Amino acid sequence: MLQHQYIARDSGAVVTEQLLGDRMVRLLYHQVRENSSALFRLLTSSWSSLILGAVNFDRPLLNREGFAARCGIDLSECLDPLQELNTARKLFERRIRYEQCRPLPDDPAAVLSPADARVIVGSLQETALFFLKDKFFSFEELIGPERSFWRHRFADGDFAVFRLTPDKYHYNHLPVSGRVVDFYSIDGAYHCCNPTAVVSMVTPYSKNKRVVTLIDTDVEGGSRVGLVAMVEVVALMIGDIQQTYSDQGYDDPQQVRVGMFLKKGQPKSLYRPGSSTDILFFQPGRVCFAADLLQNQLRSGVVSRFTQGFEKPLVETDIQVRSLLATAVDGARRGNPCNSRKNIP
Repeated sequence: MLQHQYIARDSGAVVTEQLLGDRMVRLLYHQVRENSSALFRLLTSSWSSLILGAVNFDRPLLNREGFAARCGIDLSECLDPLQELNTARKLFERRIRYEQCRPLPDDPAAVLSPADARVIVGSLQETALFFLKDKFFSFEELIGPERSFWRHRFADGDFAVFRLTPDKYHYNHLPVSGRVVDFYSIDGAYHCCNPTAVVSMVTPYSKNKRVVTLIDTDVEGGSRVGLVAMVEVVALMIGDIQQTYSDQGYDDPQQVRVGMFLKKGQPKSLYRPGSSTDILFFQPGRVCFAADLLQNQLRSGVVSRFTQGFEKPLVETDIQVRSLLATAVDGARRGNPCNSRKNIP
C-alpha cells in the first residue's frame, strides 16, 4: 500500500500520515467510481455525507482522552470544559485558546494560514515552477461561471491549498484584513480530500460544495495585498460551512456579508465536521510564500501520493492556523519573482 508523507513544519521531520478510512476511499474512488457511476454519485452526495457524519461523529465517547490521543488532539488547548466535549463532533468543533496556542507572527506584513492543515502552494502561471492549477481545480469552474468577471483579476496569480483532515481544529481564520466585496455559495458534491481521491478525480475541488469570499485588502486598515479570494470547500462527512466571524475571541459570531470589514487572524467559519479544504488565491506579485514551504514542497526522499499522481515533486507541509503563510510584497518589489526556485534556500 502506497504511503503518504508530509513535513512537520516545526521540526522538519518526515511524518507518515495515518489516512482515516483509506481503504474505503480507495474502494470508492477506484472500483465503485469505475464500475457504478450511479452508486458513486450517491455515495458522494449530501445525503450520504450527512449519514456518514452522524454515524462517525455523534455517538457518545466512552473514552474521550483516549480518542483525543489517538487523533492527536491536544485537549489542553480547548477553551470549553472538557466534560462538555462528549462526542467526536464536539471535539472536532472545539474552540481553542488561539491567542495563546496559535499566536500571530510579529511581522505586520504577514499573510496567515487560515487553518490547521497540510498545505501546498502554487502558481496560475503555466511557466512557473509551481504550476498546479489543472491538477487540483479549474479556477473558472471553482469560482463559478456566474462570477467569471473575477477571473482576470487573478490571472497569473498565486494560490495555496489547505487540506484539513478530520482530526484538525475545524475553525477557519482570516488570512488577511480587508473588506468583503463578494460572498456567495456554490452547490456541489462531497468528494473526499484524501490524496487518493484528489489524484483519482483531478480538479475535485471544483466539483464540491463551496463558499467563496472575495476580500479587498487595499483599503484603510487592510493588509495591502490586493484582492484575495478565500474558497471554503466541503468534503466527505461535512454537513455544512457555518459562517461565524467574530471580532473578539468567538464572541457574537456573525454571518459574513458584502461590505463587512474582516480582521486578520479572527475566526471566520466552522466546518461541521469531517475532512475539508481551503483554497486561497492572490493577485500576481502581491505575496511571497514562506521559503520553508517552498523548500519542503520539493524535498526528496518523501513519499507523497500527490507526487506519484502528478509526476512532479509535491510534498505537503503541516501548518498551523494564524502562522506565516506568505509576506506582502511592497510596491518597490512588485514584479520581481519571489515564488521561484532561486528564492529557495
